[in-house]
Amino acid sequence: MGNSFTITVVAENEEKGNEDINLAIEEISRIERLLTTYKEDSQTNIINENAGIRPVKVDLEVFSLIERSIGISRITQGAFDITYGSIDKSLWNFDKSMTKLPDAQAAKKMVHLIDYRNIILDRANMTVFLKEKGMRIGFGGIGKGYAAEMAKQVLLERGVQSGIINASGDLSAWGLQPDGRKWTIGVADPDSPNAAFSYMEISNKAVATSGNYEKFVTINGKKYSHTIDPNTGLPITGIKSVTIIASNAEFADAMATPIAVMGIRAGLFLIDQIPDLYCIIIDEGNKIYTSKNINLK
Repeated sequence: MGNSFTITVVAENEEKGNEDINLAIEEISRIERLLTTYKEDSQTNIINENAGIRPVKVDLEVFSLIERSIGISRITQGAFDITYGSIDKSLWNFDKSMTKLPDAQAAKKMVHLIDYRNIILDRANMTVFLKEKGMRIGFGGIGKGYAAEMAKQVLLERGVQSGIINASGDLSAWGLQPDGRKWTIGVADPDSPNAAFSYMEISNKAVATSGNYEKFVTINGKKYSHTIDPNTGLPITGIKSVTIIASNAEFADAMATPIAVMGIRAGLFLIDQIPDLYCIIIDEGNKIYTSKNINLK
């Protein structure tokens, strides 16, 4: 998935712990094969290759994930959109070779294919159809959270009562540490991501962070994040990081990017409307904003 996963389990001995971890790895690998755009025969790629041509029959699991993704697009008014894959890599590639911003008009021209409303789902036939030729879907905004959640479910079914699945900072934790305390995580400081500016107890919760320190380019002394606004095709500015706390890793992962796209006021307003969803935002001036009922230590 282009991300490193760290799996922690509490077990009676090392052998049992390693068996549990291997099962979680198998589940994450299975989901990667299903959703990746790097393998020609993945269901995602087959959907993309048939954009504007014909509907594609998919597994219930893929269909349901797309269905939930469209639901998140609706509540975020398109700030989350799995059809972001339509943006050509030639427009944005966050590596050292990028020395100037793409033309705003060229970016705007490319985003016309980004529109979750052009994903046509047929539940009776279990098919997915992208209406416009050239449209592409990708699960970069929800896939690793989904994989973390599914790996956790595999472990719960196996009787693992406590653990953490960490997908490059998007994590799901359940149960208690061996000494009976809740799991505690540090919220990364955007200016030095290996340090924490705050700590939270998160047992039986999921946390996801979207930050401009993960992938970015610096052009003329200004940092541009890999978080692209689907409306403009250009990177968002003004926000260093968004941390989402939810009961489910998939939902936490999916909400982190759109809140950054929506901006501080609209993002926090939306978070406060949704039960059991919390948010911490750090702006470019290092000011911290939180949704209701968050207590930082």
